[in-house]
Amino acid sequence: MLDPSPSQNRLPLIVLTVGAAIGLLFASVSTYDFAQHLDRQVHGLHCSIIPGLGTPDASGTSGCHVTLMSPYSSVFRSLFWGGLPVSLPGMSLFAYLLWRSTSGLLSKGPLDKGAARALLGAGALALLTSLGMGTLSLFVLDAICKVCLGIYIGSLVSFIGAAWAYGAQGARRDDLDEADLDAPAAAPTRALALLGALVAFVAMPAAAWAALVPDHARYIGTCGKLSVMDDPKGVLLPLDPHPGGRLAIEVLDPLCPSCKGFEERLQSSGHAEALDRRVLLFPLDGSCNWMVGGTLHPGACTLSEAVICAKTDARRVIEWAFANQEQIRTESAADPEAAARLVLNQFPELKTCVGSANARAQLNHSLRWAVRNELPVLTPQLYVDGVRLCDADTDLGLDFALGTLLSSPGGAAAPAGGAR
Repeated sequence: MLDPSPSQNRLPLIVLTVGAAIGLLFASVSTYDFAQHLDRQVHGLHCSIIPGLGTPDASGTSGCHVTLMSPYSSVFRSLFWGGLPVSLPGMSLFAYLLWRSTSGLLSKGPLDKGAARALLGAGALALLTSLGMGTLSLFVLDAICKVCLGIYIGSLVSFIGAAWAYGAQGARRDDLDEADLDAPAAAPTRALALLGALVAFVAMPAAAWAALVPDHARYIGTCGKLSVMDDPKGVLLPLDPHPGGRLAIEVLDPLCPSCKGFEERLQSSGHAEALDRRVLLFPLDGSCNWMVGGTLHPGACTLSEAVICAKTDARRVIEWAFANQEQIRTESAADPEAAARLVLNQFPELKTCVGSANARAQLNHSLRWAVRNELPVLTPQLYVDGVRLCDADTDLGLDFALGTLLSSPGGAAAPAGGAR
């Protein structure tokens, strides 16, 4: 069998180079956006299929924000603040593919069997990782991240180029390689060298990140405490009771997207079972909450009443509200009665309570409890034994900050008269 022409040998490597460059570019943008948050401030995210175009999104509503703040955007979160972003090893993998493909293009000879196998393995790893992350984004987070989409495209193109290069190498001269015939013992050594290079490409940046990431432990416990822990009106409803666990008060709005994301991060952190959680309702809806200048989440007052009416079954109503937030907010913005209609269709047993004077009075007691403690006008908030978790620690730093806080001795006692 005749050797393919030089252009045929190089075309797969050109495809691979393009794919690796695309993947490296988008993975770098994602890593940069993640790294910005290490200063504990709010930053806009680049959420465009063409990096550099458009204004960074600071609204917190984009698919890029959902994926970045999700539990799946980084690993080793309990070891250091924010953890290691998965996009960083992605950068390393694409850099390795780019290095190997450009080396092949610059060399005069054809791609040898060991190099072709290494490219195929690395390309397959990139593609499988993208498939896994894409599945989580679509079916678990229900979000489309444009920057992530760029990484997925880079992974697919890289794999196509790597598979093509491997197939072209296999078709060359009856699938024989002169280097293998002359020195068969060198093949395993070369394979190990290529594997070692890939490990080094991934491990060295990850080790540097872990060594240089700021230590935010000094901030934990410095963001305030509850001044009043007693609850004579019973406004602290059971959210996720764990008798014997550390008392945790979660301030939330049932229609707050950030509250939904916080709940997902808390559940994935592994710390939820160590907390005896109560919920204080704080709807960001001007129809009942006089502390907000307008209505951020239409229908939140009605949903808060439904949670109050559910009493010990409050968690079930909150979970339903989280799952249907967008629909409830959209319909309530057009029709003030929509929230009541939607929630009562789902929970008809609450019909006599939602909208009643008692429900409105209890919600008002919740807001006054917030005033007594001078709580910030925002959601979510988390207090563990009365100690407030800093706002910056409720997203990327939750696993680290909450784990550190829980490892400290217990503080305030449970509020008297509250839900048990």
